[in-house]
Parts: sequence; structure tokens; C-alpha cells
Amino acid sequence: MDWSLRGCARQGHATFAPDEPDLRARLCVETPIGTTWRCLRCGDFVVGEPHGHGPADEAPIVLRGKALREAFILRILAVERWIRALLLAALAAAVFTFESTQTSLQAWFEREIPRFKPLAQQFNYNLDKSPTISHLRSLLHSRHATLHLVEAFLIGYALLQLAEGVGLWSLKRWGEYVAAVGTSVFLPLEIYELTKNVTSLKVAAFVINLGLVAYLVVRKRLFGVRGGRAAYERERHSDSLLEVEAAAARS
Repeated sequence: MDWSLRGCARQGHATFAPDEPDLRARLCVETPIGTTWRCLRCGDFVVGEPHGHGPADEAPIVLRGKALREAFILRILAVERWIRALLLAALAAAVFTFESTQTSLQAWFEREIPRFKPLAQQFNYNLDKSPTISHLRSLLHSRHATLHLVEAFLIGYALLQLAEGVGLWSLKRWGEYVAAVGTSVFLPLEIYELTKNVTSLKVAAFVINLGLVAYLVVRKRLFGVRGGRAAYERERHSDSLLEVEAAAARS
């Protein structure tokens, strides 16, 4: 897939008229149908007035090629974070609902359990010693302080996922830091869960989160890795079509 063409198809071409004569001549071509300007994203020449003009240093940095592909990946991850936030918010709402009806649920549970004892005895199953019933009874008798802690954790985690999604979608560097830190904080917990019980869902979630942290730290040069922010900005500028043309004009 040509990611640059895909970007132009969705957002339109990005043309710019630099003030520098040599560079302007490389980006502008006169044709029988009118003046054309080279798109800074896909490289095609487009008929019509440029979308911007001024010194080359003030030209916008347009994502193209590899950078555009990476932006698409980050936005997919942003959507995944927002889905997580919605699920966590739904769980928090469920805990709130449970807390408000806890007393009635306890009464219903203790009233209905004896009715199932004769049926359970037919299968030689003692409900009074059932670990499942014990866990349910323990859950239904959870203290309000415990439920408040669970609610606070779920809401806080949902807000963190929401912030990660916003940062990743907007392609902001702070969003990459929030996503890297927020995801790595929970990796030890995921490892602990895997030591207790290995499931395909847990393994997939761990691999995705570990890959995301490694990708952000290494590829985006976070925390000073591979030269840090300065090296990352130099790389972005070196990938810019305007920078390429400027180098060619100086040679």
C-alpha cells in the first residue's frame, strides 16, 4: 500500500510555495492546463494554487511514507485504548449498581440457595461446602470500602486509557510517553496473572502491551533512547520531501 497516496486521498494534497527561488523552481511546474505544485506528502504535481507559502523553514512537516504508516498504527492502538476505556467504565458502572442493590442481592441469594440443595444432593453435591458458593457469598458480602476501592481503580484506569488514546490519536509526544509509562506499569501485574493461569487472551494482551512499549521506546526514541527527541526530530525532517528537495537544490 502507498501510505502517502492513502493519506492524500483522505486529507487532500499538501502543497507549499517556498520563498527560496531554487527550491520553488523544483516544486513548481508550468503546464498547458496551469501551474502545478508538488505535493509534500505523495510527490505528485497538483494543479492550482499552493495551500501555503513562506520560508522553507516554516513549511509544515507532512507525514509521508514510513512516518505516515506509523501514524496509522498508533491510531489503531488509540482506538484499542478507547475500547478498553469503555469496557472499564462499564465495569465501574456495574460495581456501582451492585453496591446500590447489594443488600437485596444478599437476601435473594440466601433465600434461593436452600431451594437448590435437594437438586444438588441428587448429584451428590454439597452446596454448603461448595467453593463456588463460598466465593459468591464472599463477593456479595464485600464491604463498601472494598467496593469503593474497586470503583476508584476502574475509573482511574479508564481515564488513563482515555488519555493514552487521545495522545496516540493526536500523534503527540506526551501521548507516547503516557502510553509507554501507563502500559509498562501494568506489565508486572500481567506477568503475575500469567504465573497463576495461562490463557490465550492473557498471553495475547501481554504480547501486545509489551510490543507497544518496546515500539514506542525504541522507534519513537523515548527516554533518550537512540538519541532521544533531537534525533527523532532530525529523522522526521530528513524524511520530509521539502528537506529532500532543498538538499538537492543546494547540491
